Amino acid sequence: MTTSGEAGSRSARNGSGRVWTTGCAAAVVLLAACTDGAERAPGVSIEYERYELENGLEVVLHVDRSDPIAAVAMTFHVGSARELPGKTGFAHLFEHLFFLDSENLGPGGLDRLMNRIGSSTNGSTSNDRTNYFEVVPIDGLEKALWAESDKLGFFINTVSESVVAKEKQVVKNEKRQGVDNRPYGHTNYVIDRALYPDGHPYSWQVIGSLADLESAELADVVDFHTKWYGPNNATLVVAGDIDVERTKAWIERYFAEIPARPLPDMPELPPVVLDGVESFVHEDRYARLPMLTMAWPTVPVYHPDAYALDVLAAVLTDGKSTPFYEVLVEEAKVAPDVSAFQRNMELAGRFDLQVRAFPETDLDSVAAAVTRAFGRFEAEGVPPEELERIKAGFETGFYAGLSSVLGKAFQLAQYAIFADDPGYADEELSRFLTVTEDDVLRVYDQYVKDRPYVATSFVPRGQAALALEGARTAEVVEEPIVFGAEAELGEISRGAARTPSAIDRSVEPPYGSSPTLSAPAVWRAELANGIPVLGIEDREVPLVQFRLRVDGGALLESPDRRGLANLLAESMMAGTARRTPEELEAAIDLLGASLNVSAGPESITVSGRTLARSYAATMELVGEILLEPRFDPEEFEISRQRAANALRQRAASPAAVATDVFRRLVYEDHPLGAGELGDLATIDQVALDDLRAFHARALTPDRAAFHVSGAIEADEVVRSLDRFAAEWTGQGAELPAPPAWDPERAGLYFVDVPDASQSVVRVGYLALAETDPDWWPASVMNFRLGGGGFASDLTQTLREQRGYTYGIGSGFSGSEYVGPFQVATSVRSNITLEALDLIKEIMDEHGSGFDGEDLEATKAFLLRANARAFETGGAKLGLLSDMSAYGFPADYVLEREGVVREMTVERVRTLAERYLDSDEMIWLVVGDARTQATRLDALGLGEPVMLDREGRPIR
Repeated sequence: MTTSGEAGSRSARNGSGRVWTTGCAAAVVLLAACTDGAERAPGVSIEYERYELENGLEVVLHVDRSDPIAAVAMTFHVGSARELPGKTGFAHLFEHLFFLDSENLGPGGLDRLMNRIGSSTNGSTSNDRTNYFEVVPIDGLEKALWAESDKLGFFINTVSESVVAKEKQVVKNEKRQGVDNRPYGHTNYVIDRALYPDGHPYSWQVIGSLADLESAELADVVDFHTKWYGPNNATLVVAGDIDVERTKAWIERYFAEIPARPLPDMPELPPVVLDGVESFVHEDRYARLPMLTMAWPTVPVYHPDAYALDVLAAVLTDGKSTPFYEVLVEEAKVAPDVSAFQRNMELAGRFDLQVRAFPETDLDSVAAAVTRAFGRFEAEGVPPEELERIKAGFETGFYAGLSSVLGKAFQLAQYAIFADDPGYADEELSRFLTVTEDDVLRVYDQYVKDRPYVATSFVPRGQAALALEGARTAEVVEEPIVFGAEAELGEISRGAARTPSAIDRSVEPPYGSSPTLSAPAVWRAELANGIPVLGIEDREVPLVQFRLRVDGGALLESPDRRGLANLLAESMMAGTARRTPEELEAAIDLLGASLNVSAGPESITVSGRTLARSYAATMELVGEILLEPRFDPEEFEISRQRAANALRQRAASPAAVATDVFRRLVYEDHPLGAGELGDLATIDQVALDDLRAFHARALTPDRAAFHVSGAIEADEVVRSLDRFAAEWTGQGAELPAPPAWDPERAGLYFVDVPDASQSVVRVGYLALAETDPDWWPASVMNFRLGGGGFASDLTQTLREQRGYTYGIGSGFSGSEYVGPFQVATSVRSNITLEALDLIKEIMDEHGSGFDGEDLEATKAFLLRANARAFETGGAKLGLLSDMSAYGFPADYVLEREGVVREMTVERVRTLAERYLDSDEMIWLVVGDARTQATRLDALGLGEPVMLDREGRPIR
């Protein structure tokens, strides 16, 4: 990195660089591919300019001409680690509050603005930082900066007691959904309380405790904002197709007058030292499988040892050749897999080892296997080829993280705040790629071997005997279901005070020059056996992504062999005729590639991502996987056990149960109604001969299409498929007839999950195929109902006005087959009836209530959001997939703009009347039947049909 020149009000720190691979395969950002032919070691750097305003706001700018968009990311150096005991959850609460109001945008103004721009805004909170971000069409950048400045300097006066009260309900719903109402949700809570000493800010969770949230008052909120949310504690990153000087002028205009604030001193932290092993047990009401987690205290982010700890985690567990896979999965047979990972945070780190065991497995036997696996690692060390394959995979993943403008913005902010260098990318990649065997062994000895740790045994309720011997009962607060525990929210008022400004901030800035958007150039070819090949050349990063789709998938399974397609997909990755499972995995990893075979309801897909320099070698492996499957008996049995474990765990997750049961209700006996995993009875019937026969009839070239996007030319792609063209033959089996909707299936259904803190809701019916002429017009109609995120009526009413849910949405899905319309949400248990009643009311009134303002908002978003339609490699692959599957043209995304432009209020009302008849839909609730089921009679949908967790009637 080089430094030069003054470029800001106080100081300037500039950096420039390029991304390259060996042979200079690609250049990123503004710089063209290098032409000197020099061989260089792998490295990465992002061109940027860094400077600071007089008020201390740090600014980082990055230019990326790939697409006519810009990412705006404002990151505050405040997370839950800046909170105090008894007042936890405030940083995360502020993440929510900042979106609600500001003096010049008004209540909900940020969401409405982003809707008009053609974007959406979001945020996230960690232990150490809170960020807010949006990706906007480039002509809306000034508007986005105006809005972010209003959030930064003109927000707190709008916050009132009623605003805080409402948002506390939303945050509590988020905690119920993400922690309380899912299996193993309290694991980190138990570990962190034991691992970190009293008063250490990592000893509590980012989301805080319900008790602390409930007791939070307006004065507490204002005080926390005053301490931590000044410009001198923030970093603003703007990345994309920007005019640098104009962007700097806008930042000066909107941000410079916001005054800096004194920052509190961080208290001295108590050391993270364990005197001995701490072991806890929790009987988890949602768990079906025992899970052991072991956690050791380690080092903070960017500490020199953090990279070796990342490698250690991979060396121990990431792959079939690792000691933990060999001992726990293949020899002891206590679990289908095992994982380890290093959690890198600002103040401290945590090294975790986690094993979700088979049913009824005593976790002491798991711990004994862990000890043997550590012993094997100590005896064998780190084989050089293991180190090489892990580094290659990391390099590929590192580049992939920079493939979007938002990904670059996030990394620049992360490096600026925590490494004090936005250009730290090159240093980080170098540190990882230079980790040695001695480094890995040293950090193992220093942080893990014979060191005290925290162990948690999360076991199914009533199975405490499976926990580690001597484990103490963990203190976990589980919320009871109490009617009226939260009062209905009244009118939400806002503060009226105004903050003076040198400019008229009430005037929204104008749009800039409209960007020109065009679909990417798509090349086509056809192999000798008829396989269509579609590609897009894109040299943004030195990667290639590809996807081979073969239509059929689970559609071709017989009823007594459900789950066969998934087992075939898993088995295809377990070695080839030429290579053992371990050899295949090593070959893939050494190329820096990732390959996956997956089975879906309607297709089997072989997908991958690889460094451009490794593409040809990667495709040779794909050829082996597809045409020379090994069908290893031992690996097949492991795959079956893995599928069985996943099925058991899905049956314990209310959200997964809702998804699976809704699908079965909608599709009834059609193959699409069965889950891809099958069920415990059918997968037990599958034999290796079934896999061989299914491979022959389900994987045939007449139903295949190949898609590729990345830093590669068409001729090279076609050459890589020579073997597919010459050796892949056969005709596929006949596909089943499309499903049909039977209105008799409409009605109210209930699946009992005793004491559930939330009710998971699914509402819908079998509606349209994506190829139906009405599919896109109906999706346009749905935008204002529930497809428009925070701007939708469902979200505004159930979340923003009532505080019933953390999130809700609706939409049409489909393919060549008809798919469902669906409303999906989770609501707190004690208002299940009220939430369903509101959903029904909003749907029933959507057509008649739709007006010109709704139409304008719908068109504004859908016409402008296409600026982001082709940005990433994944988006380009999606475009190619739609083209081959549905016969869409390359510019179909732009063609759909015509439908939006021609949409009228009358057409929306007609579509709503046709497709939103709530009385002709399935209404499914997965929750606590004892307290909720009988109340639902008031909906007028009849008595609930009680179902088991497989969707079968039980009375």
